[in-house]
Amino acid sequence: MQADVIVVGAGAGGCAVAARLAAARPDRTVVLVETGPAGPSLLCRIPLGIAALVGRKSARNSAFDTVPQPGLGGRKGFQPRGRGVGGSTLINAMICIRGQREDYDGWKAEGCDGWGWDDVLPFFRKLEDHAGGDSEWHGAGGPLRVENLRERNPVTERFIQAGLEAGFPACDDFNGATQDGIGRFQVFHDRGVRRDAGTAYLSGARTRLPNLRILSGAMVSRIRFRDGRAIGITVQRDATTEVIDAGCEIVLAAGAFGTPQLLLASGIGDANALRSLGIPVLADRKEVGRNLQDHLDYTINMRCGAEGLFGIDLRTARRLPGGFLRWMRHGRGMLTSNVAEAGGFLRASETAERPDVQLHFCIGLVDDHNRRPRLGPGYSIHVCALRPHSRGTVRIASSNLRAAPVIDPGFLSDSRDLETLVAGTRLAERIIDAPALAALGGRPAYGEKNQDDDALRALIRQRTDTIYHPVGTCRMGADEAAVVDPRLRVRGVRGLRIADASIMPRLISGNTQTPTVMIGEKAAAMILEDTAN
Repeated sequence: MQADVIVVGAGAGGCAVAARLAAARPDRTVVLVETGPAGPSLLCRIPLGIAALVGRKSARNSAFDTVPQPGLGGRKGFQPRGRGVGGSTLINAMICIRGQREDYDGWKAEGCDGWGWDDVLPFFRKLEDHAGGDSEWHGAGGPLRVENLRERNPVTERFIQAGLEAGFPACDDFNGATQDGIGRFQVFHDRGVRRDAGTAYLSGARTRLPNLRILSGAMVSRIRFRDGRAIGITVQRDATTEVIDAGCEIVLAAGAFGTPQLLLASGIGDANALRSLGIPVLADRKEVGRNLQDHLDYTINMRCGAEGLFGIDLRTARRLPGGFLRWMRHGRGMLTSNVAEAGGFLRASETAERPDVQLHFCIGLVDDHNRRPRLGPGYSIHVCALRPHSRGTVRIASSNLRAAPVIDPGFLSDSRDLETLVAGTRLAERIIDAPALAALGGRPAYGEKNQDDDALRALIRQRTDTIYHPVGTCRMGADEAAVVDPRLRVRGVRGLRIADASIMPRLISGNTQTPTVMIGEKAAAMILEDTAN
């Protein structure tokens, strides 16, 4: 098979770059290759389906484990990753967050020209079809519908009121002029149905984008090179091996784990490590797979029987059949909830110049990624340190890409992250103790309420894990050690770029779906500029 451009990985970045390239250049063929299924299941389309999707391995969730983490008492962490056309946007909480202006201006200050806030804002606006219409901060007419949740949960409203009572400001739009405060999340959601990246960018592609071919269920085993240039890929599909040639270039968008794994298996990485695995070295790039950053999350679970909360109980079970019919007929009701309905961006440190912790408020007990069911209803407040100092790695144990990558986030390897989580948890406790929530009479599912700092540190080490935002493993930068340059070209070879969260030099302050789509949008624009002739 021959293509002008091959895109590997149909997640948030890959769907954006493939669709934009195909639409802008109908004279060029684009092939989008995805390991997982062709599109969303019914459970993926239901926003509340996240409760069943995230915690278990399935056709649409790779569900990786990390290596044991010393900072977490030797526990293995859990790393769910979406599979299928749409990637992790098939299984996530659909939350639309861009991060803070300073995140991107920081990238630019470190040498990533073209990636400052003023450079990326047009691409954020371009990807949106915001329910509030076109404005200074938002775009209209883009592929991804952004709305408020369709239902107002009474306990979520109490959380917001409690945040105000605790002294935090209200924030009506976390993607507006300021991120500070407590408020409701906006979501990628269209009339009560999940708007995953595949649906958003690729719906009707057969007729609308006849030059785009989507290969699902296709495992890329390696990138093929000739004289230092990427010329194609080898794909295993339906028990057969196929070669796809690239006439122009190849774009990797397999994510913060998949993209470095493919580079390493293809001979791009630390030369000594590659030789030890018997992999021929094409380019000695020691930073491939390094600089892994992720948001570590501590969850406060509160048992509570208030109306509107979900749980493993008869009341929730009785509501589900009617809730499903209402969702099917009208796109309304309990199934339109993304579970993490509201949150906040707060300052754990008194000296912080901008928010350094994020809260997610969930209308159910979420314990160990919902892998540890707890009987009865309740709510949970998640606390994460927005700009972690800890760094980790992604490695491979063999060149076989069907084997899971070796993931070591290095959680709490820098003690500053632990102290930020302690301080952030104290802010969440202030909200729990405020009248609006305290009136519900919730009680902790584990630990003691307002325990001392040493006990809290121990509990954090026992119970924290990712909130699903791994980035940085193919760092962008102007320095020669960086894996990609600011045009997203892989250093040391030609004809190869990356367009996913792995290129982030530093983790942004918030959920990572929106920035990853932005990276795909910007990558497409750069490719079109660089290959105009």
